[in-house]
Amino acid sequence: MNPAIIDIPGIGPAAAATLAEHHIMSLADLAGATVEKVSAVPGFSEARAAQAIVDAAGLLAASEIAQSAEGEESEGEVKAAGKGKKGKGKKGKGKKGKGKKGKGKKGKKGKKSKGKGRGKGKGKK
Repeated sequence: MNPAIIDIPGIGPAAAATLAEHHIMSLADLAGATVEKVSAVPGFSEARAAQAIVDAAGLLAASEIAQSAEGEESEGEVKAAGKGKKGKGKKGKGKKGKGKKGKGKKGKKGKKSKGKGRGKGKGKK
């Protein structure tokens, strides 16, 4: 369940309705608002506005972390279910960081440069 503005301590239905009248309808709206904008709402001093913005950002971040964690659990379940006969699944072995020692590209005079992977194409003189 996504948190709402009324989940912020000190903000009830009446304060939430007043914020909505000033186009602050969600936690994201409140977290992204300036202190000046929120303190212009009746019943919100600069201190209360600043605290509400901080609290909204905290709830929003916690909600995103929780949703991300739920998504990782689901993805892990899918990976476990997709394992093949040998248990490798779709993941397999990647090439990242496992480059072969190559002979390099041919240089100007048709000779091959020495070194790993792709050469600069200079070759021996």
